[in-house]
Amino acid sequence: MTDLLDGLLQASVWLSVATLVLAAARPLLLRLGGAALAYRSWWLLPLMLVVPSLPVPPLTITETAPVMVMASALRAPAVPHDASQWPLLLLTVWLLGAVAMAGISWRAQRRFAQAMGALQPRQDGSWQASGDPGLPALVGLWRPRIVVGPDFEQRFSPAEQDLILRHEHSHRRHGDPWANAALALLRCVFWFHPLLPWAARRFLRDQELACDARTVDPHPALRRLYANALLKAQLVYPVAPMACHWRSQPMLKERIAMLKEHKRKALPWMTGQVLVVGLCVGLCTVAWASQGSGGVPASGIGQGAVLADRNAIAHKMPPPSYPKIAFEQSIVGKVVVRVDVDAEGKATNVRVLEATPAGVFDEATVAAAKQWTFEPAIRNGKAVASALKIPVTYAMDDEVPTP
Repeated sequence: MTDLLDGLLQASVWLSVATLVLAAARPLLLRLGGAALAYRSWWLLPLMLVVPSLPVPPLTITETAPVMVMASALRAPAVPHDASQWPLLLLTVWLLGAVAMAGISWRAQRRFAQAMGALQPRQDGSWQASGDPGLPALVGLWRPRIVVGPDFEQRFSPAEQDLILRHEHSHRRHGDPWANAALALLRCVFWFHPLLPWAARRFLRDQELACDARTVDPHPALRRLYANALLKAQLVYPVAPMACHWRSQPMLKERIAMLKEHKRKALPWMTGQVLVVGLCVGLCTVAWASQGSGGVPASGIGQGAVLADRNAIAHKMPPPSYPKIAFEQSIVGKVVVRVDVDAEGKATNVRVLEATPAGVFDEATVAAAKQWTFEPAIRNGKAVASALKIPVTYAMDDEVPTP
């Protein structure tokens, strides 16, 4: 349970870092490669969520002396406060929020589908709806269909209709409905994240700008016609989370301004691609290395003299509190934990390797081990990350006087 909360917290931090970096880099990306490059840079978000969970080179596990936890039968044990309820409470709140966000998204998608009414196939491969909740749009995930409104022929000229259909076909070829589905899932999981709403809006805007660029860049002479088609569709409609809408009134000025720009040269475009790849690789490497697999010099260690190699040494290891239930029932046992120690001597990760009896002393042991501190291991004169295998024995005090 606590591992899940820790994972969500870590992912939220990296999501914030990626969002802020993209916000800062976007103006430069637009100048170097245009809207398509800015849209492609959003790959950084899922990469930053996946990379920290990738496996790191295994650390050598060193066994240490056992920790003894004694419980006296004549006095109440030192039982921690009801802090164990907080992880369950936080997990419940997160789950309720995720379910609520999923319900809101599903309801919006459902309303949009119902408002379209009956669909009739057209000769050009698209579908015509009997209602207009915000069409034309690319609707669907597994088999996305281009759906136009009932007044599509009356509102747009044949040339404008062709451009609009090209736009929606471009969405389908580049898998934009799947990108929108991934965004909807991300918003459900990280519904509490303060930067995600802005990132979602900016992502969808960049998606439309990139699709506009792909549609008109091969035919510069059609830019004015394309802008006229945008101006004819100024009405604001409720949007569906997993549909690619032609009508995007909040960014109408931005889309038309983009049409006035000239197609970029090959050299700046290539420079932009290199920048995006370097940005993704650099930040993902930092996120992966943050798991503590590498060694860094520690303060006060290795300065002025090269220390001999040694394993991590315990510094402060207060014993766990004897669980109340185990104390009342005179249960004894043993737990073996693996403690990952970073280059600063802090316990970064604690896992139970063995427990007898299972589930009785696990939580108390892990809670205590996370507070332990160590002298970090030394390799080649530098403090490095390491792992310790620590047995913790729980025993009752046998010296009980007779009444």
